[in-house]
Amino acid sequence: MLSVSIVAPVQQVFSQDTLSINLQEFIEKGIAASGQVAYERGATELADNRVEMAKSQRILPSINLNTQHGVVPGVVSQVPGLSEGQYYLDPNLENDWEDWAVFTRAELNAVQPIFSWGAINSAVKAAEEGAKAAEFRFDAVTAEAEFQLFELYYSYLLAIEIQRILDDANSQLEQVDETLQEMQEEGNPDLEEADIFKLDIFKAEFQTQRVEVQQSLDFVKRMWNYALQTSEGVTYIPEEQFLDPLPYEIEEYTFYESNAMQSRSELRGVEAGIEALRNSVEATRAQQYPLLFLGITGSFAHTPNRPRQTNPFIINNSNYASAGVGFGIRQNLNFQSIRNRVEKTEIEYQRVNDLHKAVTDGIVLEVNEAYREAVIADSKRKQTDEALKIARNWVRNEQLNYDLGFGDVENLLEAVQKELELRLNLKQNTFELNKRIAALYKASGVSVSQMTINE
Repeated sequence: MLSVSIVAPVQQVFSQDTLSINLQEFIEKGIAASGQVAYERGATELADNRVEMAKSQRILPSINLNTQHGVVPGVVSQVPGLSEGQYYLDPNLENDWEDWAVFTRAELNAVQPIFSWGAINSAVKAAEEGAKAAEFRFDAVTAEAEFQLFELYYSYLLAIEIQRILDDANSQLEQVDETLQEMQEEGNPDLEEADIFKLDIFKAEFQTQRVEVQQSLDFVKRMWNYALQTSEGVTYIPEEQFLDPLPYEIEEYTFYESNAMQSRSELRGVEAGIEALRNSVEATRAQQYPLLFLGITGSFAHTPNRPRQTNPFIINNSNYASAGVGFGIRQNLNFQSIRNRVEKTEIEYQRVNDLHKAVTDGIVLEVNEAYREAVIADSKRKQTDEALKIARNWVRNEQLNYDLGFGDVENLLEAVQKELELRLNLKQNTFELNKRIAALYKASGVSVSQMTINE
């Protein structure tokens, strides 16, 4: 029994809003509309932000400015001959409630690290390697999305080919049906009643396949619209109209494994993660030692109706200016907490080293499986192509014998059915071959987008 488990045909009547699109454009549009790719792109932006935050700890990581504002009364002294700069000598100084002014005060405090035992530099390097790891994760997610879009694009091409094959097969069935009807009307003794039953069964199965194909068509269209996020009234179709094998040459297995070890984003990402955690361990260890820093402080207050005092030991809090610079040492005395953080970071570092081996094992397995499937798909398509040539010769031979008057209807039906089955299988195997070749390239670290550009 003939079976078709593939996507559906394409309607060939297009509206004015139908736009053709090639594979590269389809992948680019699909990537731009992908939520998963956008999510990972956000992760890379966050990682870049963490790098800038770590670098900002080098120059004045702590700088604060506080200001205070208000309205205050002036002051008046009842001591004769006492100057305003010596009001602090009057114990009975009073507020002048008839003299008001705006009070302004500003205080600035800043800390500049001088020596941190490499903690800041190690933290910056850890953040930079973490950003690289995030970028490699983004590349891996993008490569997977490109592969899925590649498969979806070629599914549409396969649908076109299936439609074409089914239309041809329908014409052949109509011709055979007309011939059998003529033989039946003429009472041809070579016609057996079983031949009519077989043709009717074949036609019924054929119509079932057409229904399955039509339903698959709706599914493919919905997936295209969703993948491209098309606006209402706009439809995209493949620019190509034929499904042909990709230009390829399957190399030795070692070629793909070697390339995967050098190019796979997942592996490069883990290596960047290892380096990030190594620097993180160094940064955490440095926190056990005291931090030498330069402290800067300054304060200023101004109120027009309150005089500044001339005695350097007396400060009028509403009208003064002061500044100071000095060195300091900061030490976290909770050594147990520091040791726990160092131990935690070392455990994470060891886990990432173990992850590198696990990822390597997974990649080797993936490349092996992709290589095996690609070789099988290549062989299957070639053998199907050879079988189809034989089936076509069989059909021509049966048709010729039938035209000469000594053909067998059952053999003709069987030949036609076999040719249809092999034509469908050939296109399906071509689709599988392209998919397996793309999977092999992806497993070896070459993105589908790059592969199509190089064609």
